[in-house]
Amino acid sequence: MARIVFAMGCSHGPMLATPPQMWHLRAGADRKNQQHWFRGEAMAFDALLAARADESSRFAEAIAPEAMQERFDACQRALDTLAERFNEARADVVILLGNDQREVFKEDLTPSITVYAGERIENIPLTEAQVARLPPGVAIAEEGHCPPEGATYPGAPDVADALVRSLCDGHFDVARSVRLPGGEDRQHGIPHAFGFLYRRIMRDTPPPSVPIFLNVGVAPNQPRAARCLAFGHALRAAIEQLPDDLRVAVLASGGMTHFVIDEALDRHVLNAFAEYDEAALADISEPYFNGNTAEIKSWYPLAAAMHDIDWRMTLVDYVPCYRTEAGTGNAMAFAYWAPAK
Repeated sequence: MARIVFAMGCSHGPMLATPPQMWHLRAGADRKNQQHWFRGEAMAFDALLAARADESSRFAEAIAPEAMQERFDACQRALDTLAERFNEARADVVILLGNDQREVFKEDLTPSITVYAGERIENIPLTEAQVARLPPGVAIAEEGHCPPEGATYPGAPDVADALVRSLCDGHFDVARSVRLPGGEDRQHGIPHAFGFLYRRIMRDTPPPSVPIFLNVGVAPNQPRAARCLAFGHALRAAIEQLPDDLRVAVLASGGMTHFVIDEALDRHVLNAFAEYDEAALADISEPYFNGNTAEIKSWYPLAAAMHDIDWRMTLVDYVPCYRTEAGTGNAMAFAYWAPAK
């Protein structure tokens, strides 16, 4: 019987691969943004600034150059810790939980949950035209999730299909894909939520792996919070039913709150992960997950699976990386799970 030997959750995002002295590129875009999501409400930058006026002095301190450098360095140390622990686990196969932000799946088909069963997982650099269309401050971070020359990683089609069969038996009618959609209007490779883990945590030399796409952020067919938790329980059962004595690592990519940081919400979620409190996780109002904060739900299946096997979370670090006086930026979290003592 297969068994889980390593589990971790890890934020991804351009700020993790961008020198902090260049975070102002994204800050400029924040100030022009007319739809910042904060606690379920969309507001323009000036309205957000007014709504958070009582915290402005704290945010001002956080965007001082030395503070931004300290936070960037803390993130790099946490990433190194996760990479080392992953390497020590010696996994035979990896299951990755992440999302797609209209990089691959477009309006023609947006599955709620997709298991990738291809033999090859290609990490393909963007074309010059695609780079030119990126928002300000994003292109510089491209090498953080895709090597300049590209890369091809081994898939695990037999494992993927075994998972699909078990998940269907568990009443999850997941989509299955052996190749990613192509076309001029989309990326021709694995999206950045996965690419970042292949590159930064697995150092471009991963074991065979199975990416699982969770459409946490594109309306209207996002799996709701409770459904993400239920999927984690079904995934854990599916892993244990794999036919071989495999050592399995489960990695979740994304989060925490962004592009408006809400430390209270992040702490609430992280505490619920630590305390096996699935009720608290399921009770978070769905509008709170509007915008890219939705990526937190990519951690939900992992937390539920760990609950099943009584593994406890160790929070390596939580680092809110601010870039404007209105509290915009990306809160980063890095955690792994291990058997309870």
